[in-house]
Amino acid sequence: MRSLTKGFVCWILLGFMIACMPGGSQVKAASLWNDGANLYSDHKARAVGDILTIVISESSSATRAGQARNSKSASAEASAGTGVFKWIANAGMDSQDSFNAQGSISNTNKVSGRMTAQVIEVKPNGNLVISGTQTIKQNGEEQKITVTGVVRPDDVTVNNTVLSSYVADAQIHIDGKGPIAGKQRQGILTQIFNFLF
Repeated sequence: MRSLTKGFVCWILLGFMIACMPGGSQVKAASLWNDGANLYSDHKARAVGDILTIVISESSSATRAGQARNSKSASAEASAGTGVFKWIANAGMDSQDSFNAQGSISNTNKVSGRMTAQVIEVKPNGNLVISGTQTIKQNGEEQKITVTGVVRPDDVTVNNTVLSSYVADAQIHIDGKGPIAGKQRQGILTQIFNFLF
């Protein structure tokens, strides 16, 4: 009788387990990872819409010096006339011309900073066309930095940054607006005078 009860209980448990097993419709758990995610890949910009950080570190220096010198002299004499031309008196002429000029130009520029740009196009060879703008406003002064250019994917570091010196066809514009920037510009009359003369 006891073995019969054990067998009955086993059959009931087995039936219960079979009834609880999922049938044709299976429930799937959602994954915590994106389908294309790879634990071992870096997060470099590689597609349109991706962003990367441009490390701006540019410096340029130019020096030019020139000197020019020119000197010229001439002299001429004419004797008094004789005969029919005796009315012509002695004549003499002396001319001198000299020119001396020198000048020098020295120009030094240095720009440093960090800004984020966005990939706006991917070339057929894989190069990334990037463009970014950063605007800073403070106390009525506005400074706008614009960077455009082409970046090779190999030049993008694992930190998703690239040096500005590795940006091909780089155009870095820094413009300022405001009271201080306005005072640093020449007046309209001065600009016209400089243009004419």
